[in-house]
Amino acid sequence: MSTILTWISDWVRSQCNGDWEHMYGINIGISDNPGWHVTIDLAETNLENLEMVIQEDKTEDDWYFVKVKNKEYFAAGDLTKLELLLEKFKELVEMYPDNI
Repeated sequence: MSTILTWISDWVRSQCNGDWEHMYGINIGISDNPGWHVTIDLAETNLENLEMVIQEDKTEDDWYFVKVKNKEYFAAGDLTKLELLLEKFKELVEMYPDNI
C-alpha cells in the first residue's frame, strides 16, 4: 500500500532531470497560527500554468487553503491537515496528467 509520502517522493523523482532538482522542490513547515504550510514548485512541470484557489473554513481549528499561482502550489491548514494538503496536491496532479 502506497502512502502519500511515497507518492510525493515518486512525484519528485519523476521531476528530477538534472536541472529541476537544483532549482525547485518542496518545503513543509509550521506557522504560528498554528498550522502547516506546504509549498511545491511547479516550474517546468505540467502544472506550471495552472491557477486556482480552494478555501474551507469550518472553525478556527478546522480549516485549509490551497492556492496555485505563479508556478507554485501553496497550501496551509490547521495542525490536523498536513496529509490533506499533500493529498490535495496529488489530486491536482492526477486531474491534470497532461500539459495545461
